[in-house]
Amino acid sequence: MKRISLFLLAWPMYAVMHGSAHAEIYKSVDEHGHVTYSNVPSKGAIKLDIDPPPPAPPPKPKPQATPSDFPRIDTQTQKKRDEQRKQILLEELEAERAALEEAKKAYAEGESKPEVYRGANGKTYRNVAKFEEKMQRLQADVDAHERNVQLLEKELEAFK
Repeated sequence: MKRISLFLLAWPMYAVMHGSAHAEIYKSVDEHGHVTYSNVPSKGAIKLDIDPPPPAPPPKPKPQATPSDFPRIDTQTQKKRDEQRKQILLEELEAERAALEEAKKAYAEGESKPEVYRGANGKTYRNVAKFEEKMQRLQADVDAHERNVQLLEKELEAFK
């Protein structure tokens, strides 16, 4: 009896895993507590809702060796290219640092100038929502320049 129960349990799993067959599976428990799985409905059996497993990912392609006729670059040329790249990154870093300082100045200036409007009665009122919106834009600009500086510095560390 156990062998049949194991077979009935294993067979649907095999079928579902290999996608060769799809059958409804029922589980029943007898008065002695023995569990039986079957593809045939019986009295007191519960239909199981089993989803098929996801398809297996395609195999990864094997890396191919570099062809013998692939163009090679001599060491001197590569060093020259690396120096040019480093110089470009240094120039970008300098420009980004300058842009960061300008953004910080704009933030400080914006912070010192609250948004105001004049009411019908001639009184001056603060426009808090407009001020907060302006400050968020200025802060986002500062954050973007700080991120750019960090990324350029990280890129330049590869040359050390």
